[in-house]
Amino acid sequence: MSAVFVTATGTGIGKTLVAAGLLRHMRAAGHPVYALKPIISGFDERAWQNTDSAVLLVAAGLPVTLQEVERVSPWRFTAPLSPDTAARHEGRAIDFAQVVEFCREALQRHSGFLAIEGVGGIMVPLDERHTVLDWMSVLRIPLVLVTGTYVGTLSHTLTALEVLARRNLDVAAVAVSESAESAASLEETLVTLERFADSIDVIAIPRLQDTSCDHPAWHRLAEAIVPSFTK
Repeated sequence: MSAVFVTATGTGIGKTLVAAGLLRHMRAAGHPVYALKPIISGFDERAWQNTDSAVLLVAAGLPVTLQEVERVSPWRFTAPLSPDTAARHEGRAIDFAQVVEFCREALQRHSGFLAIEGVGGIMVPLDERHTVLDWMSVLRIPLVLVTGTYVGTLSHTLTALEVLARRNLDVAAVAVSESAESAASLEETLVTLERFADSIDVIAIPRLQDTSCDHPAWHRLAEAIVPSFTK
């Protein structure tokens, strides 16, 4: 099993876009794939077909049913808030140990490539004591940090990279997902981040108009994560 944890500098940045693109690319290359988004907030059961979980199922070539959504996303909350707050609104709480064990079981059970999509940004709280950063620190699989080109992204991204480095986490790549109507261009953002990212691959993800799996960006991203899969 080769696996990656897809995280971001914040919410609504493009984690699902990047995870789905990777899954499609790996499938097209002939590799078995599987996807998880264990925790999701803002989940509307009446429109489950439009959720991030359903997008990942389509990309992975898995059955797109509510039952399968429930399987890949066991912790679902209605309010579009941080997971700890959304859970509290429903009189529930996330058991951090169970989330970790759920991911570890998937890592052991599935062959091929596994993409685990996080929730929100790297410091989003999951419960009273744990954040997404703690989750990634326990799993210790390579990360893709997704960021945008919006004004402010440079500070957010470099801060995130500093925090991840302090935890000795393996950032396989920074995926710069082009933001809509940003004053900063994708190229300008890429060049600046490359100056500060040391040996980490910084890969531009343009605003693709389709679900093509053969855009060069996906190959570069896959190669940064699991080079042996792209030979």
